[in-house]
Amino acid sequence: MSNGRETALETLTACRRLDAWSDNNLKTACRGLDRREAALASRLVYGVLQNRALLDFYLDAFCSQSFDSLEPFIRDVLRLGAYQILYMDRVPDSAAVDESVEQVKRKKHRRASGLVNAVLRRLSREKERLPEIPAGDRAGYLSLRYSHPGWLVRRLIDLLGEEEAEEYLRLDNEAAPTVIQRNPLRCGQDELLEGLAASGAVTMPHPWLPDCWHLSGGGSLEAMPAFQRGWFQVQDAAARSAVLAAGVRSGGRVLDVCAAPGGKSFAAAAVMEDTGEVIACDIHRHKLELIAKGAERMGLTCIRPELADGRQAREEWLEGFDTVLCDVPCSGLGIIRKKPDIRYKDPVQLTGLPEIQRAILNNASRYVKPGGVLLYATCTILPEENQSVTADFLASHNGFSLESFSLPGLSEENNGSLTLWPQRHGTDGFYICKMRRA
Repeated sequence: MSNGRETALETLTACRRLDAWSDNNLKTACRGLDRREAALASRLVYGVLQNRALLDFYLDAFCSQSFDSLEPFIRDVLRLGAYQILYMDRVPDSAAVDESVEQVKRKKHRRASGLVNAVLRRLSREKERLPEIPAGDRAGYLSLRYSHPGWLVRRLIDLLGEEEAEEYLRLDNEAAPTVIQRNPLRCGQDELLEGLAASGAVTMPHPWLPDCWHLSGGGSLEAMPAFQRGWFQVQDAAARSAVLAAGVRSGGRVLDVCAAPGGKSFAAAAVMEDTGEVIACDIHRHKLELIAKGAERMGLTCIRPELADGRQAREEWLEGFDTVLCDVPCSGLGIIRKKPDIRYKDPVQLTGLPEIQRAILNNASRYVKPGGVLLYATCTILPEENQSVTADFLASHNGFSLESFSLPGLSEENNGSLTLWPQRHGTDGFYICKMRRA
């Protein structure tokens, strides 16, 4: 594909037809594009997914027939055109309309080209007088305003109250900051920052986590010499905090039960100064290869990828680890700003997750040495996947108890569990629970 608009359309089609994840699909689709067109494709895909319900609401108002009755492909073209008209000041409305019409024609939908042209031109003329969002119940308003499902909005209001829930939803529709942490085994701080600057990147110290920075500019991270030399890894402050909360130490033995793509294993190995052993597990062999490549890039020799199912016992691992990390499969509702299509997943599919999480936690606890640490983590904010799981575990495992922890630069106290929030801490939505075995 030669341009960002076509790439964006094909990505949205793949997400719809194949139930594919937008971030992975987009990364593959953008490989043949130059930097400018790749950036355009990313902006369009994420923008449409972040605002889909609101875009549909506006398009329906300017469409002569029900928007939902149109073919899925035509709806995708109209959403892309509408997003450019309403959200991208640097794209002339005429270009957005003309390119959308051409997309329809190229895909042999010529009969629909007149409809696409008419709807988008009317939207362009009326964009300063858009229909108002119904202000009935507050949850319904927020659901449409920020394009989140009503069930999730209601849960957030229950957890946070209306004002803070809206701030959470607003941040979900903004780009997440890229957070990097230095690999102390490969470079010093000045060396890293100079190397990043040489690639055209701009860095800003993380507001509360030492040796971490917000990174912007510079193009592809993977193409930067500093990345290729293993001087840093990309990891949100929340995931980094989970490793710090666990308190791993040099020479220790660590088991990362659900390790892929390996970020926590890498962070633990760096804290341990590449001593001891970190066993990084996953149930997919190809993900173990990614972990191995990442460890090699960062010069971490203490990491050993291992094929394992977190729910099935490995007798040779019983009571064998100082620290066991359980970042379990979850709904991912804390990382919607990175994976905007998570909001469109069927909530019924989430109901079985706590059972899987409990099974992994129960099994993993058997690997902790007496006196060792069991750390449970998720990238979601739902209590049924977080506090309910750990409370049930502690109620049935008398040998484990909560242990408070501190995070550098963060003054917030805890009794052994902590939920990190985008609107409070500037991180992903993330849950950490530290337990000590007697």
